[in-house]
Amino acid sequence: MQRYAYLKAIADDTGNALAVCTGWSAREWWAVRPSDGNLKTRTLGLVSSIAAGLAFALPHRKVIAIDGDGAFLMNLCGLPTIALQRPPNLIHLLFDNEVYEASGGTATASHIADAVSLAKGAGYPHACWVSTAEEFRAEFLQAWQSDRLSLIAVKVEPGQPKDLPPLALDELENKYTFMRYLERTEKKGILSPGFDSKS
Repeated sequence: MQRYAYLKAIADDTGNALAVCTGWSAREWWAVRPSDGNLKTRTLGLVSSIAAGLAFALPHRKVIAIDGDGAFLMNLCGLPTIALQRPPNLIHLLFDNEVYEASGGTATASHIADAVSLAKGAGYPHACWVSTAEEFRAEFLQAWQSDRLSLIAVKVEPGQPKDLPPLALDELENKYTFMRYLERTEKKGILSPGFDSKS
């Protein structure tokens, strides 16, 4: 099963959560849950760190990190810091297709590295593998309701549906749209000096 089916399984359960994506997953996530609260990272490996930063700064908001195996392995040093802080509002989703899909399909090391064991070893209070969309959604809902830092990992097939719409924004436009969304929903000035929440 491909990543898209798993993302589709939880799209209606995410409310106004902020979502940080990487690679091809961004296009799929926008297709199943379009929102100004979606952020695509261009730099491989930073999904978990950026999502953790948002979770620390906005403890009243749910934050979803939509990660890939190549990106996950590129930022293992961030896992202990995330686990040390244990943001209860962060749900870390890992889709492992064992390749760097967005850059040509070169194999990653995930076929010998167990992401769940790595997360647990770093101190994540909960990390698990699932194998079906039903298990994935059940774990997601449990993480959402329990307010516990969680990693939910699943092995997926490479590829995505051919009829997905293209992303409407590039990364720079997306960054500003995302920040303006935070300003509106949090009623705080981030980019705009003198921001007036009533205007």
